[in-house]
Amino acid sequence: MNDLPKFDVFLAHNTQDKPQVRFVASALKQRRLKVWLDEEQIIPGKIFQLEIQKAINNVKSAVIFIGQAGLGRWQYIELQSLYSQFVQAENVKTIIPVLLPRVNEIPKDLLFLAQHHWVSFTNGIDDVEALYQLEWGITGRKPEQKSNQKQVIETDVLQSNDLSSAKGINYKKLHDFLAEGKWKQADQETTSVMLQVANRQKEGWLDVGNIKIFPSIDLRTIDTLWLKFSKEHFGFSVQKRIWQEVNRDYAKFGKQIGWHKLDWVFYFSITYSLDAPPGHLPCSYCYILSQVGAYKYTEIIPVTREVGQVGKFAKDDPGVVCLFARQDL
Repeated sequence: MNDLPKFDVFLAHNTQDKPQVRFVASALKQRRLKVWLDEEQIIPGKIFQLEIQKAINNVKSAVIFIGQAGLGRWQYIELQSLYSQFVQAENVKTIIPVLLPRVNEIPKDLLFLAQHHWVSFTNGIDDVEALYQLEWGITGRKPEQKSNQKQVIETDVLQSNDLSSAKGINYKKLHDFLAEGKWKQADQETTSVMLQVANRQKEGWLDVGNIKIFPSIDLRTIDTLWLKFSKEHFGFSVQKRIWQEVNRDYAKFGKQIGWHKLDWVFYFSITYSLDAPPGHLPCSYCYILSQVGAYKYTEIIPVTREVGQVGKFAKDDPGVVCLFARQDL
């Protein structure tokens, strides 16, 4: 172990909370903190557990993110090692529990974390006050300024990460629709840019192969934009979490997010507002995720997709399942 820890903070989190953790990591790096985040530090082929242990030996503090799904499997392992370092007063000097949006208290099975002063993002993942408190906890020094930081978060993080594309796609239109709360237009634009990314505008649909190789950068960009402007109410990763919560049962999933009532709902029945259930949007992309789309959809779906049923074919093919199986959501 080096005499001085290389990183200011280790981010322990559940994979299901990855989009929110990435946002916080970006905000901390803007504040010139050295952040250890697994996907940025672990080289492919390395043994995950060994790399985690090396990292824990080389950080000054640790953040334990607690999302709606609770701690992940690796988080429990990380927590044991972090507490060992903390109790022995070695390099880890501070452990900070962080409650992600829609988590109002530390779960009962983690009450031992309640002895630490936690930070809550109840008001959204871009909560300036929460980020201020988190920086203070990590560095042990009160940050000099809180004013105008929200604008920095909303512009710099978005410009550097959320609009990135491996294919040179311009996401400004999607960004603007979402920023203005134009959910229907944003839903349609999501479908359009996904086809552009895959160079499948002519075919008008994606098969499982296209979905598997869909660039991670673009998938994260689209998802992050939906998460940010809906305050984690809409987005692929929200849908994936719900899909996992219902044990990957597509019919139950459809009912929970409002796509299925007595049958799969038609597009004119979609609720394009934040009054819709969590995960309700985006939805029109379901029509392009199908192996049978090439000949099925042209029979019943006009260009506007207005009369089609959400999930009509997606429930019978692996397209949506393949998307939700992506580890980068």
